[in-house]
Amino acid sequence: MDLDQLKTFDRIARDLSFTRAAAALNVTQATVSMRMRALEDLLGVTLFNRGRQVTLTDQGMTFLPYARRILGTAQEGREALRRVERGRVTIGSLRTLVAPLITDPLLRFQRNYPGIDVVVTEGRHTQIIAMLHEREVELGIVCWPNIDPLCLDLEPLVVMRERAPLVVSAEVARKLGPTPNIDEVLAIVPQVISLFWWQVEPDQASALCRRARSSVELPVEPALRLVERGEGVGYFLESSVREGIAAGKLVEIAPPEFGELHRDTALVVRSKSVLERPMLRDFAQELARDFRCLGRVIEDRLAEEVERAA
Repeated sequence: MDLDQLKTFDRIARDLSFTRAAAALNVTQATVSMRMRALEDLLGVTLFNRGRQVTLTDQGMTFLPYARRILGTAQEGREALRRVERGRVTIGSLRTLVAPLITDPLLRFQRNYPGIDVVVTEGRHTQIIAMLHEREVELGIVCWPNIDPLCLDLEPLVVMRERAPLVVSAEVARKLGPTPNIDEVLAIVPQVISLFWWQVEPDQASALCRRARSSVELPVEPALRLVERGEGVGYFLESSVREGIAAGKLVEIAPPEFGELHRDTALVVRSKSVLERPMLRDFAQELARDFRCLGRVIEDRLAEEVERAA
């Protein structure tokens, strides 16, 4: 079984004509017939009813999606090889950091490397860990420290600590006054927004959910809209609420019995040897530059590793 046979089978199934398939593939009708006989002999079935009108047999209809899957996979493989020839950088990032952290470094990198493909994949911590484990991505932005047993041998390049303030809408904040306690907050906004920023939810965040009448788990954007409408309260990463606070739509509150939270995030690799590639090393440096703007860097090994790899 070869790709030419599968392409021919797919084309005949589309056109329901050996003649039109031959024209579309730019081969002779005899070649089309020969390929189909060889494929049918290999599979031990008849794929087409031949006659005045060509139709797929039951066996042909059953085999068709598998043939197309093989053709699709082969095409994806060719595209991947072409990208590697041009140069390619792959990164998996926590979904919450794609917009605030990836966009500007990506634009700066592409100005310096206009011919390089960049593939950014987003997901939760466990999904990014799986991508790193399977080597689907070279760089990762994950929660830190990593306790996922699937991939414990990650090398942190930069570790950043970001605040996670408790926020409500401006209207709710006006009703609460300057120093509300948590019961006053939950009396006005009984619903707590639960967002899985951490690998293990801090006791403080869990306690807030237990105190509330109800909680809801939502992605960032709809969760922010809910809070802005005065229908929820929750801990959000500072990068997610900075614009809303600046615009006066959101207000940070600090009930005395519920202090401030933070999340540590790291730029990681499976092996420091990937930094021997200049373009990947430069992309890591661009990301590290914005790490320093987004939060407080509490560990930085990248400069040393870049100097060693250069």
